[in-house]
Amino acid sequence: MDVETSVARVAGERLRGANQRVTPNRAALLDALAGASRPLTIPELLDRTPGLAQSSAYRNLVLLEEVGIVHRIVTDGEHSRYELAEDLTGHHHHHLICTNCGSVEDVAASPRLERSVESAISEIERATGFRAADHRVDVIGRCRRCA
Repeated sequence: MDVETSVARVAGERLRGANQRVTPNRAALLDALAGASRPLTIPELLDRTPGLAQSSAYRNLVLLEEVGIVHRIVTDGEHSRYELAEDLTGHHHHHLICTNCGSVEDVAASPRLERSVESAISEIERATGFRAADHRVDVIGRCRRCA
């Protein structure tokens, strides 16, 4: 099963679980995100989904985030960025976030770094009683163009 088919199936299940449905606007947003190589801003999503009103994009992205289909990345920039949730893509990654231009770049961590993060999480769990479900690492700084 390809990613787009899997995304459509899981999105339908999650939306139905929230008494919602896959509308043409939601499907267009999911298609745009599935076809993107990086997290997108709402203006970028609107460019990729002709005819979608900005208010509809905002409303639908909030719902898609609430049901766990979309992940919102908050930056220091003017716009948040959106991507499909990792469990839909099967692609675990972290982000490099530029504080100057607001760009967000996906980056895979080395297995060594992932083991280190998992070890740190285990320590935190033992010390606090907190039970982690997942983790994200966002590295904040300046991108190559802005550095």
